[in-house]
Amino acid sequence: MSEHTAQLSSRDGRWLLYVVLIGVPVSQWPAHNFGTGVTPTPAERSRALTDLGFVFIDGAEWAWEECSEKPDGDSSPVRLLASVQVCSRDGGLS
Repeated sequence: MSEHTAQLSSRDGRWLLYVVLIGVPVSQWPAHNFGTGVTPTPAERSRALTDLGFVFIDGAEWAWEECSEKPDGDSSPVRLLASVQVCSRDGGLS
């Protein structure tokens, strides 16, 4: 079973969920665009991951962190980034 990191990020008010696949071009990573609005709920994120062919690793929980758009910039806008460990629904590589 291969583990991957799923990430949820917001830019310009749009929420995007994607699964990082090492060795695969970013343009080919599975992704779901939630559009604008409130932060997607855990249930909405879970459904989107299932639709993309992934499930949570046992015991995995979302972890949130702040990322400055300009490193070391105290007044730089902050982006929120959430991560969780997932695997392919069928247990293979995705």
